[in-house]
Amino acid sequence: MRIAVVGGGISGLTAAYRLRMLLGPAADILVLDRAERVGGILYTGELAGGPLDLGAEAFVGRRPEVPELLREVGLETQLVTPAGLRPLVWSGGVTHALPERTLMGIPASAESMRGLVDAATIEQIAGEPRRPLAWEPGADVDVYRLIADRFGAQVVERSVDPLLGGVYAGSSRSIGVRAALPTLAAALDDGAPSLTHAVSVALPPPSDAPVFGGLRDGYQVLLEALAARSGAKFVTATPATRLARGLRGWVVDPIGAVDGVVLATPAPITARLLGAIAPDAAAALAGIELSSSVVVALALPHETALPQNSGILVATGEPLRAKAFTLSSRKWTHLAQRETALVRASFGKFGDDSTLSWSDTDLITAAAEDLATVTGIPINPLSAVVQRWRVGLPQYAPGHIDRIATIEQSVASLDGLALAGAYLHGVGVPACVATGNAAAHRIATAAT
Repeated sequence: MRIAVVGGGISGLTAAYRLRMLLGPAADILVLDRAERVGGILYTGELAGGPLDLGAEAFVGRRPEVPELLREVGLETQLVTPAGLRPLVWSGGVTHALPERTLMGIPASAESMRGLVDAATIEQIAGEPRRPLAWEPGADVDVYRLIADRFGAQVVERSVDPLLGGVYAGSSRSIGVRAALPTLAAALDDGAPSLTHAVSVALPPPSDAPVFGGLRDGYQVLLEALAARSGAKFVTATPATRLARGLRGWVVDPIGAVDGVVLATPAPITARLLGAIAPDAAAALAGIELSSSVVVALALPHETALPQNSGILVATGEPLRAKAFTLSSRKWTHLAQRETALVRASFGKFGDDSTLSWSDTDLITAAAEDLATVTGIPINPLSAVVQRWRVGLPQYAPGHIDRIATIEQSVASLDGLALAGAYLHGVGVPACVATGNAAAHRIATAAT
């Protein structure tokens, strides 16, 4: 049996590995990727003599997919957890503690926002339960429209946007409530009398368990393990140019006839490949927009007096160029043991790709200057590395769940074809792993 996996990111590599586990050594598995390397938007670079993730650097710890995969491939000792420090928010020219017990920055009480927003906003939050709430079950709006109306624009700009920007490289205006905050949407659908009540219902119970996990030597070790254990043939720097039904299976140009196909490509590429086969799916896929971003990693003298926090998020509207800083040497204990202090600066949001065209020198200068502004200390990089991510993350706009349902229904009858990727059911690594697993099981089931 010959299977093509189009797209060599974490979704595609997981699918290739899982196909090998399900189909055994006789299967001929090919992974096709337009880039010169596999891994997609996961990439472990090197800074100051050690590995450092320059794409995603963590995964949500409450989901099981990544820890289970690490155990399967013998990498459980790579699992690390953060030091437990909280991030700060830069707003109004000063840093504030990120409010605790919020749902993606949405408060369950006015008191949690005190100091971050003004008195009028505090009063608006406190009075929100007394205002009538109009919500149609099944409705979807952008996050900004809901939260700004009920709690005020400052809550969105200073608490919600900084967190959404870290997850989606987007903003509350480009992200829908139902896809980004499913538990909140469910509470509203169930008849919550106010947004305050809905947030209280949607919040997970308090827990001492780490919220995030990471890999000590970076995601590259997992990518390499999946690639090796998949036993696949890798065809890189080669885009798939056409997908068509064959006499007894599928045809993927330029590799030819195959019995099954996993499309683990970004939404626009998947739309193009499905155009003649599943036009409804292609049309829905074409409506998914992507955001670009840039990561600048700085190595600083070890004695640099960085705040004792995991990072610094930047509120919307602040006169800074960077949108967030991860104080990597504070956040991760294994990185604190390095000879230099490590910081990652993030640039770019949905609708603004301008930072992609900046020179490396300008990006590094901007990162150092903005970091000096938010920390109040001199920043003197010893070395730095820049990683650009063009159209890297899909935007989960209002209606996204219905859009994905249309896509999946449109391809459900196409035997031997499966979809995987970050545009489907979550942009995080665990969600991508889940789609890769599901795609492999669909192909394997059709083959037996």
